[in-house]
Amino acid sequence: MSSLPLFPAPTKSQLVGIARLAAEGESIREGHNVEYFTLPSRSLLNRCVSNRNLPFTWTINPYRGCEFACRYCYARYTHEFMEMRDGLEFEQKIYVKQQAADLLRRDLRRVKPGESIALGTATDPYQPAERRYEVTRGILEEFSRHRGFELGIVTKSNLIVRDLNLLRQVSQHNSLSVHITITTLDADLARILEPRAPRPDLRIDAVRQLSQAGITVGVSCSPVLPGITDSSANLESVVQAAAAAGATHIFAGPLFLKPCSAAIFLPFVEQNFPHLVESYCQRYQGRSFLPPSYGKRIAELVSHFRQKYGMKRTGPRREEFAEKWTAMLSEEQLPLF
Repeated sequence: MSSLPLFPAPTKSQLVGIARLAAEGESIREGHNVEYFTLPSRSLLNRCVSNRNLPFTWTINPYRGCEFACRYCYARYTHEFMEMRDGLEFEQKIYVKQQAADLLRRDLRRVKPGESIALGTATDPYQPAERRYEVTRGILEEFSRHRGFELGIVTKSNLIVRDLNLLRQVSQHNSLSVHITITTLDADLARILEPRAPRPDLRIDAVRQLSQAGITVGVSCSPVLPGITDSSANLESVVQAAAAAGATHIFAGPLFLKPCSAAIFLPFVEQNFPHLVESYCQRYQGRSFLPPSYGKRIAELVSHFRQKYGMKRTGPRREEFAEKWTAMLSEEQLPLF
C-alpha cells in the first residue's frame, strides 16, 4: 500500500501568481532532458530592492531556469516561486518569456536617469534556448532604439558574439558593459562544474572579440569554490588570460550556498572531491556565506594579479559595477525576477 505524501503538491486551481502562469505555460520543445515552456509575463524590468548599495536599480532575466546546469548555481531557489521544489528542475524546465521586447518598451519609461539595468542576474541570457527563441536579441534590439540608459550584461556564453553589431549599436547612445563569467581555465574541471556551458577558451575568445569590437568587457571569476578553484595558480591564470584578451576589469567572490543549491552541490562534491566534503559541511553549516576574511583574501589575490598583468581601473562607474556585482550574488532576499 502506497502512502500519501505529507505535503501534496498543490493543484493548478490552488496556484497563484507566477506559479499559476508557469503551470499554464505551453510546452514548446524538449531535448536531452530539457523541456521549454512559454511564460506569459506582465513586466520585464524588475526593481532591485536591497539594503546594500548595489550598482544597478533594475534587473532583466529573459528566461526562467538555466540549461547550463552549473553545480554551484545560487539561483535554483527561484523555481520554488513556481512551486517546483526539486533543484534539478531549474536546469530541466526552461521558461521563455513572451513579448519581452514589447514589455521592455513600456517598462523603460519607469527608469530614471542614473538608474542602471543588469541583464542576466539569475539566468544566463545566452543559454542554449537563446539560439532558437532570441529573447535576448529582441531585448537588445529594443535598447538600440533608445539612448541614455546604462546596461550591464552577464553571461557564460560565447553566443554573445552573435550580437556584436547589435551591441555596438546599443553602445553608441547608451552606456554598455559586458561581464563574462570564467571560474577556471581548466577545461576538464569546467566541464564537471558547468556541464553545458561553453568551454573556458571559447569564453576568453568572446572577451577578445568584444574588446576588439570596442565593447567594454570584463571577467567575473565568481563564484570561487574553496579547495577547487581558489588556488593562487587558478586565479592567476584567469586574470592573466583576461588581461591578454583585452578585459578592462575582473572581480571574484566566494561561493554563496543556499540550502536548495547545497542539495545539488554537496552530493557533487562528495562524488568528485570526497576529501573536501567535511570541510564544506563545516564551512557552510547553518550559513550560506563564508566569513568576510575569506572574501578579503580572494579580493586581495585578484587585485595583486590584476596589477601584475597591467589591468588598469576603468573609471569609477565601471569599476563600481564590477566590484559590487559580487554583493548582488550574496544578497539572499534580492528579488531577481
